[in-house]
Amino acid sequence: MIEGDVKTIIERFEGDEGFSGKAVLVTGGAGFLGSWLCDVLIELGARVYCVDNFASGRWENISHLASEENFVFIEHDVSKPLEIKEKLDFIFHFASRASPFEFEHYPLEIIDANTLGTRNMLELARKNDARFIFASTSEIYGQPDVVPTPETYWGYVNPIGIRSCYDESKRLGETITMAYHRQYGVDVRIVRIFNTYGPRMRADGVYGRVVPRFISQALNREPITVFGDGSQTRSFCYVTDLITGVLKFAVLENGNGEVVNLGNPREVSILELAHIIKKLTNSDSPIEFHPLPPDDPPRRCPDISKAQKLLNWKPKVELEEGLKKTIEWYKGEI
Repeated sequence: MIEGDVKTIIERFEGDEGFSGKAVLVTGGAGFLGSWLCDVLIELGARVYCVDNFASGRWENISHLASEENFVFIEHDVSKPLEIKEKLDFIFHFASRASPFEFEHYPLEIIDANTLGTRNMLELARKNDARFIFASTSEIYGQPDVVPTPETYWGYVNPIGIRSCYDESKRLGETITMAYHRQYGVDVRIVRIFNTYGPRMRADGVYGRVVPRFISQALNREPITVFGDGSQTRSFCYVTDLITGVLKFAVLENGNGEVVNLGNPREVSILELAHIIKKLTNSDSPIEFHPLPPDDPPRRCPDISKAQKLLNWKPKVELEEGLKKTIEWYKGEI
């Protein structure tokens, strides 16, 4: 399944020459999105340096690449400086814990990855004259009063709330990124990623995001745990669409210093998502309602008009189609 999806990304990317023969570093490369990037970049002919400390990434996500001549794995914490002997052409900084359940348990590690880690990787980009792609997040918008939310919205964030370790460190990561652009002329691109799902996304413990958690609960005939009354909305983008957009943005000639939302503009309530997953898994799991976590945004949906204009990109995979593929992958994992 993943091999087929990788081919789909390459077909939609239409930019093979952008990475062939290039040296590319991917931080968080053993994680959900990072491992997909590694897969596609290897297929595109890049030499890939995959950096991860397994805080939330898994060796299983990249073990199939270990024998590839152009794949180098480096176990390293990005909050500490890193040197690579080969001159780098691209750096994708995707290292950070990202599950809301992790915010309570690992706030300082999250802050370090998004601030110290971002500066360390930017310094590496400066020394190598490499293009730098920062994986930011829709979380920087906080609880927006403009939905769908455009890149011009500055955000409404609680700086001392439970989510602030992630929200605010990503915001500062963007600030550091633009500071390197302005002070040193580093070619930088900031991608604000909205909820993304697909194979390899962890469902266990504090790592479980809503889609894999619901799928795991439904397949195991456990109660599906919905926070609040489930009326809060999110927009769910299948991983192939997201990675295609990231790669298009990375090779864009006039992308230096730009910020782009990537996500699916279809807004879905969490309760609706639970019912869709119940139906697709043919599960009899009951739906249980639990207290809403602090600062949980009531709505989250991207305005992707800038990505459509700059990248000629928009999501192709419908929610039900992507969920079916994801469910099939999880069935093989259980």
